[in-house]
Amino acid sequence: MPSGWHEWLRLFARTAVGSLVGCAIAYIASTAPCWSGEPHPQTHDSDEVEIQFLRRVLADTEDAWLDIFRKAGRRYQEPTLVLFSRITHSACGLAKAVTGPFYCTLDQKIYLDLSFFNELKREYHAPGNFAQAYVIAHEIGHHVQKLLGVEDKISSLQARMNERGANRLSVALELQADCLAGVWASSLRRRPGVVLMPEDIDEALRATRALGDDTIQRLETGTVILDSFTHGAGDQRARWFKRGLDTGEVEQCNTFGASDL
Repeated sequence: MPSGWHEWLRLFARTAVGSLVGCAIAYIASTAPCWSGEPHPQTHDSDEVEIQFLRRVLADTEDAWLDIFRKAGRRYQEPTLVLFSRITHSACGLAKAVTGPFYCTLDQKIYLDLSFFNELKREYHAPGNFAQAYVIAHEIGHHVQKLLGVEDKISSLQARMNERGANRLSVALELQADCLAGVWASSLRRRPGVVLMPEDIDEALRATRALGDDTIQRLETGTVILDSFTHGAGDQRARWFKRGLDTGEVEQCNTFGASDL
């Protein structure tokens, strides 16, 4: 990792933020291409409730980042949340349920199979609405990194590194997205009529730990290999989310300049 690298702080001061009109969410009910040409499956009432909840979360993230970017004198460009079933196409290749949620930098869309939340609850023991909200906010964090030029710079650096070095930068990138998710959660506390309960925060922190590389590797192989981490350990992810939550400041999310992640 580059020593004393503070490009993140300078990039934020220079980058652009803009207005979002409505929630950009693509779903089979209204956007067939997200389903790779498959016949439209029937959605259940529970799915519709989930979709409406995710729509509200997306709108909340848009409100928060619109305000943050505007205060920096810049313009926020809204991403699109694509909900799909089993498999669909993205500009980054096939999106599959087994890969979990991800942000595609090429089309600036977030891809999510709703079954992931069932997996998060059953296999990773991280249920709850705010756990789901954290997942969306984390992917939005990657979108913010894209807008600020952080993601492009890291990709360029990784191309010149060995696998171990590239993985370390990937961990810093993911932990920064966790911190940015915490910044969003912090913004909710200042929203009129919104109250974050301790159990809401507990749900998010439980999800950060459940989605740590160490937890996933133990579940899948029974062995933890530190050099293969790409997202960070569960405790690291929880720590950086909490940092964003406690400070509410984007400038506190400089994982690349941190002496200890």
